Order: sequence, then C-alpha cells, then structure tokens
Amino acid sequence: MRTIRIYTNQSLTTGEILTLEPTASRHLVSVLRLKTGDTITLFNGQGGEFLCTLEQCNPKEVTAKVRSFENISRESPLRIHLGIGISRGDKMDWIIQKATEAGVTEITPLFTERTEVKLKGERAEKKVRHWQQVTASACEQCYRNRLPTLHSPASLNQWLKDTQAEKKLVLHHRSQQTLSGLSNQSTTSVALLIGPEGGLSPQEIELAEAAQFSSLTIGPRVLRTETAPIIAIGILQSIWGDYL
Repeated sequence: MRTIRIYTNQSLTTGEILTLEPTASRHLVSVLRLKTGDTITLFNGQGGEFLCTLEQCNPKEVTAKVRSFENISRESPLRIHLGIGISRGDKMDWIIQKATEAGVTEITPLFTERTEVKLKGERAEKKVRHWQQVTASACEQCYRNRLPTLHSPASLNQWLKDTQAEKKLVLHHRSQQTLSGLSNQSTTSVALLIGPEGGLSPQEIELAEAAQFSSLTIGPRVLRTETAPIIAIGILQSIWGDYL
C-alpha cells in the first residue's frame, strides 16, 4: 500500500491528537476513502515526518494521532535559488511544481521587461498563497519534508541585488557556454535566472552579467520558459547535487 503523505502547517508532537485542515480532511475521506485506523504520514516543513493513525473520519473533520517521528531528510546538498520570470496561465504552477520536485531550495517569481502578468495587492497575495499550496502538494508527492521558500514576486533589478549564492547563472540561448562545462568546478549554492515567455531582453542579460551572473545555454535548441528551468535544474543536480 502506498504511503499517504499530507502537509500541515500545525506543530506536530508525538502522542498528540490533532485536527487536520478541511481541505486535507475532504481529500482523505472523499477522494482516498480512508477510514478510522488507517495510517498516514504528516509533515509540516520543519524537517522529518510523523507516522499517524486516523482517529475520526468524516469529510468535514479528520483527527489523527501522532504515533512516531522519523528524522529523515531528502534535501539536496545543492541549494538552488530559482529566479523565474512570471508566465501566463498555468505555466507558473507547472514550473513551481516541477522545480519543487527537482529539489530547489528557493523560488522567486520575477517581473521582467517581457512579463505580461500583472500582480498587485490582494491579487498578488492570493497568487502567492496558491503557489505555496502548489509547493506543498509537490512535496507530498515527491517525499520532501521541507518546503522550498517561495518569495513574493520581485523586480529583476531587486533580485539581482539581493540574491546571494556561490555561483550565479543566467540561462539564455545567445550564450555559447554550456552547463556541462561547469562540471570541473565545485559549489554548494546556485542562483539560476530564467526569463518568461520571450526570454530576457539583451539589456536584462547585461544587467545580470554586471551583477556577476555567468551566461549559459543548455544547448542548440530554444526551450520554452516552462521547459528550460526543469532541464537546467536537473543538470545542476547531476553536477553538484544528488542526481546520480
């Protein structure tokens, strides 16, 4: 039987009985058809995971008793901060989901010259909450016990000034240097910058390079904004992370 993993933002302590969030309760009972006595795994993003037994089950409320704690980590030794131009529609959801599964540590959605999505005030806050739920769901699926940090949308200029990493990379098809060419170097942290639909402008690439970002390409083909980060992260994980 597969392991049912659920994220909760509550504190977790062995021996306690807690009430799960309404969305999780509905999913466990109405979708997964779990019953009293069934076991699930809970995690709250603080590290490790907790084996729990369901005490009360109905679509409106599920309670679970925390039985034991396992201090297990599935985080990559490579810290990756993805700065990604905000895309239209559900492309950002897809990028954030897959980047989480691939093991990134931080994600910052960026406003760039070619970003067409407008986010301000309450709409921006609602979108960030939605993206945070996307990261939580991705962690449930991929067995991560720590959620990547999802920052509020920022301007490219501000991100370039604030981002700290041992190695800083900007990905675009105009470069001749490939990611695989970095395999003879070493690092524990990478900031990876990728543009939205249409890519980064030449001026933005110059700004990144002025901020000590190295220009790189994946290969001869031009990739979509939702494809490029996943391939790039996979290569970075194979060079410095935990992809074998």
